[in-house]
Amino acid sequence: MARSARDFRHEWTREEYTRIWNESRLSLPPVVRIPAAALTAFGIGMTLGLAHGSKMAGLRFRAEHAHKLPTTTTGWYLYHRSKNYHMTLGGLKEGLKVGARLSVLSTAMFCAENLFDVYRGTKDFFSTIMASLAVAGGFSFWNRFSAAETARTARKGLIFGVMYGAAQDAVSLAKGRPVGYIEFLRRHIGKTTQLEEKTS
Repeated sequence: MARSARDFRHEWTREEYTRIWNESRLSLPPVVRIPAAALTAFGIGMTLGLAHGSKMAGLRFRAEHAHKLPTTTTGWYLYHRSKNYHMTLGGLKEGLKVGARLSVLSTAMFCAENLFDVYRGTKDFFSTIMASLAVAGGFSFWNRFSAAETARTARKGLIFGVMYGAAQDAVSLAKGRPVGYIEFLRRHIGKTTQLEEKTS
């Protein structure tokens, strides 16, 4: 007798569900953390792009219409209305572009971080560093940066990886979760103290 797809599904118990949330980075499983990071990055990029794009569109409009400025009150009203329209449109275009770019980059970084966590079998800031460097390298390759620009991008990725990874590790330690390199140090320091006690 054929089994249905429902028979193969795993029924989660409350303890398993709680354990997954507690053991994940920032207490958020990847299935929640990655989309949340993408949405946050899109919101930040949209805000920055909207501000910059509308300012640049306003300056461009002024430069393009500097030779034919209005002379009447109605003309000035129409001038400012048209300028506001161009600023809004330019801001939205730039905001969507920057938001989408930041969203893709943050999704790639968080997916790579999770991939390194699963591959290495531990969650610590080394995975975050490797992920941020991988994304910085991919971004540099995609944009065909020179060697100097690639090095600068990699340095920024390294700084971000160290800072963000260390912050995640601090949160993990505060919540009592194991951190890979801390556990490694504890095991080796424990071994050396046991050896010293046996020899003395």
